[in-house]
Amino acid sequence: MKNLANTYYISDLHLGHANVIRLCNRPFASVEEMDEGLITAWNKKVHKNDTVYILGDLIYKSALDPQEYLQLLKGKKHLILGNHDKSWAQKVDLTKYFESVSSLAEINTGKGTAILCHYPLMDHRAKYHIHGHLHANVGQPFWVLIRGDERMLNAGVDVNGYQPVSLEELIENNAVFKSLH
Repeated sequence: MKNLANTYYISDLHLGHANVIRLCNRPFASVEEMDEGLITAWNKKVHKNDTVYILGDLIYKSALDPQEYLQLLKGKKHLILGNHDKSWAQKVDLTKYFESVSSLAEINTGKGTAILCHYPLMDHRAKYHIHGHLHANVGQPFWVLIRGDERMLNAGVDVNGYQPVSLEELIENNAVFKSLH
């Protein structure tokens, strides 16, 4: 029986960024371990025909060529640009690795419309707003607004088990994270 293609969301991997381990208290001993762990988790879950929406900050401050990462990641990838994507994205033919590249997208999830942006948007009319940028940081003044809005879904790896997640997993992980903070 043929597997149906799935759709996944992920943000803020920061591949190659050693300081993110300390800054976000990630469970990795080195940048090499983090990169390997994130890529392995991605490829264990994502198959060739699956769609992955990357909501920014895929690679940051890496000593490696960005293509070394991009050629390893399975799936049909769509990049929503984040604040740390400009430098590496200028070094790559993005059309070789991504189905689309934009700062903002609107998609039909099958369960309603979603606005995709790296940054949390407080004024949106879609059923969902899927974003990144915050990692697991709840210290910003607008956290109270995000926490109280079940439509705001953080796709950051620090909230979602360091792997791409489905819409259902994203909703569940965000509900648990918000209830704990």
